[in-house]
Formats: sequence, structure tokens, C-alpha cells
Amino acid sequence: MYKDRTTNIDIALIHYPVINKTGETIGSAVTNLDLHDIARAARTFGVDNYYIVTPYNDQLTLVQEILDHWQTGYGARYNPARKSALDLVRIVTSVEELIARATEQRGRQPLILTTSARVQQNSISYRATRKRIETGEPMLLLFGTAHGLAPEVNLTADYTLPPIQCTTGYNHLSVRSAVSIILDRLLGVLEEL
Repeated sequence: MYKDRTTNIDIALIHYPVINKTGETIGSAVTNLDLHDIARAARTFGVDNYYIVTPYNDQLTLVQEILDHWQTGYGARYNPARKSALDLVRIVTSVEELIARATEQRGRQPLILTTSARVQQNSISYRATRKRIETGEPMLLLFGTAHGLAPEVNLTADYTLPPIQCTTGYNHLSVRSAVSIILDRLLGVLEEL
């Protein structure tokens, strides 16, 4: 029924610079769950590349060891579907390197969209973003770890997607959940409920 496809969409999980709960700029640790689950969501929705952004050597080593296990080690034979998802992962050390790599791959700088659990001034709706995706415009979606992207990352963006709204007042989704919801809104099949 559905055919395998890719898009002109890349996503990135930023581990530095992000903020902590008091608003200080920090670096956060890469988690195995984020690496695997976001790669699976990216593969499901046809994302072209899933970038992990961290400047820390120990974290870079960890990511590479996980990827090696699932791409060339026993894990590749044991779980080919996981290998397929993790084949989308790219490792970069800074937001600047991320933008340069995405620009080089696309032949022009993609539209840069940040995400946030808080309303931002440069917001673009999901509907308007989806329409731009349908034209084939390349986009780079930035997701933050910890308590969100540092202000300087938001300044690199063309737009910010609206927060995922809830009816309970509780707004603390894991980044894995937020990525899946946002990718479904932008790239999923639309059906009447």
C-alpha cells in the first residue's frame, strides 16, 4: 500500500548547547534510548538524516560504539530493522558543523526549524510547514535535550514549530515522544478521525 520513500528533511538532536532547569547553558549526555527510538521514528517517517550533535569525546565514542554494534557487529545480523534505522545516524560536534553538512548535502542551506515546549516569537504552524515540505523544500529540524535548546541555537532558526499542546497543564514529554509526534504531524498520513 505504501512505498518506501525519503524526504528532504533532516533532524538533529542537540546535546550542546542546551539549557538546564534554571536556564543555564549546559551539555547533556547522549542516551541509548534517544539514539535508537528517534532513529526508528526517522526511518518510519522517511527522514533522510538523523544528526547527533555533541562536542564531547566520550559521548562521540559511545555513539560510535553503539552504531558499530548495530551496523556491522552482531546486532546488524540479529536485528536488520534496527540497522536500517541506525543507518540514518550522522555524528557532528557542533550546530555550525551540522548546518554546514546539511547545506553541503542539499546544495543550499535548508530551512532551519527549532522546536520548543515554550511558545516562541518566530513560530510557524504545522500546516504551513507541511505545505512547504510538500514542495520539496529542504528542512532541518532541531530538537533539544535537557530542558531545551539554548537561546543561541534558536537564533540560528528561520522558524520555531509550536509547542505540543496538552489539556492537563503537564508539559514534560521526553524528546523521543516529541520527535515522534512532530514527525507524524509533518510527514504522517492524514486521515479523518
